[in-house]
Amino acid sequence: MFSLALGKEPIHAFTWSNTNTSLYYATRTSWTNESESAYKNEWKDVIEHRDRDRGDPIYRVDFEDLTQPRIEIVTNILLRVVELIFTGEGSIEGEYRDTQGRLYSLNVIDGGIHRWANQFTGSITNYALLEHGQQDVIILGQLNTEVQVYTQQSPTSPLIKQTGWNGTYEKLVTTYVGNLSRIAFIHSSLDTPQEVYFVNSIDRLKTAQIVTKENEIFTQRNLPKGKSYRWLNKEDGTEIEGLLLYPPDKFEQKNLSLLILIHGGPYTARLNAFRSDWYSCAMMIATEDWLVLQPNYRGSTGYGDEFLHDVIHEFLSRPCKDILYGVDALIRDEIANPKKLAIGGYSYGGYLTNWLITQTTRFNVALSGAGGVENVVDWGTNDMPISNFYFLDGFPWEKPDRYQREAAIFQLDQVRTPTHIVTGENDIRVPVAHSYLLERALYALNVPHKLIVFPNEGHNIDRNPWHEKIKIRE
Repeated sequence: MFSLALGKEPIHAFTWSNTNTSLYYATRTSWTNESESAYKNEWKDVIEHRDRDRGDPIYRVDFEDLTQPRIEIVTNILLRVVELIFTGEGSIEGEYRDTQGRLYSLNVIDGGIHRWANQFTGSITNYALLEHGQQDVIILGQLNTEVQVYTQQSPTSPLIKQTGWNGTYEKLVTTYVGNLSRIAFIHSSLDTPQEVYFVNSIDRLKTAQIVTKENEIFTQRNLPKGKSYRWLNKEDGTEIEGLLLYPPDKFEQKNLSLLILIHGGPYTARLNAFRSDWYSCAMMIATEDWLVLQPNYRGSTGYGDEFLHDVIHEFLSRPCKDILYGVDALIRDEIANPKKLAIGGYSYGGYLTNWLITQTTRFNVALSGAGGVENVVDWGTNDMPISNFYFLDGFPWEKPDRYQREAAIFQLDQVRTPTHIVTGENDIRVPVAHSYLLERALYALNVPHKLIVFPNEGHNIDRNPWHEKIKIRE
């Protein structure tokens, strides 16, 4: 490993050559001291949007001689570069597709790239090396609602699942002492709060010793109990999984008040893990006598790349059908009371909530957190316009019907559900304009609603703990 000075300007994009002997990167054209001083004198504290895009030069770093890497300019681009992809043929075959988390290794001697756990259908979340890489690679892999520990000796060797506890392993680290790899990790499950554990051997995970007791207080409380729940989307036969959390002392009881709590992303999932914060608040809601379903709808990780890709072109309508079939199943199984239903989510979960209340009036109340309602506004004002381009397969002027068809704003006249809306004043991931649009529409339609805006907060609501408390309280 070595460091390389690439200048003071930010790196906008980079990629390796197909032989892995060269690194290409794009950075903003540097100003001279005189130019920078003149600009500040001219504009003072006024922000000029896009900062007069100065263009991006593209550089190549050659690593054929690792002792003396050579940097040279390839070309100058008048616009800002946001992505670089190398191809020796001058073109890229096929369209870009996101995948779940994967693990690759690069051989710096021969340039070979190898994918590890290539038969694993879930999402790889972390890895560590045993004995400085002389033995197995430890891989944390999410499959369905569990993140378990796997080992592999080489990219072509079998992937071995280690025997451990049910739940979620995370933040695994190793150290090599006295010819042994010592392993530390965090583990939790719906029944067991997060703590740090330590073990001397990867094949003795169940004997790991607890190191911390930071969350011991939760073990002294009568907490909700949960389990996996599965159902079918009867439209296409796809099996969907979610996590059910029951109120304390009501595990597997019937006819309970139901809240559907939708995760964000979409490329994430609800896990058999202990979470208790303003975003992952199912545990707290269940203690208020709610049955909470957390659905891993289409687009969630841990169920294969095809499951992940199924939201492309239908990034609201398809996952929402998955969710509604889950509600039907819970009612059919007499687990949920059909007269006491609520829906809610944050970020992408807010998008889906906003869409769902245009499709049905069965919910008594909706909780919309930082959710979008209009795709053109989203593409034009958020900090990740590539997501709109990707999920809707083009720019607004290229796919106008799709941008409109998958937007809640054009169907809000169907809403009858009282809706509680929360958002951060400075949110640029899902701009606050969406919440104002939703509030104004509900006001015009005489639908009961409330909008709360947290000042100076971005998307994560992490600047003032009181805002987190108020978000949960309200």
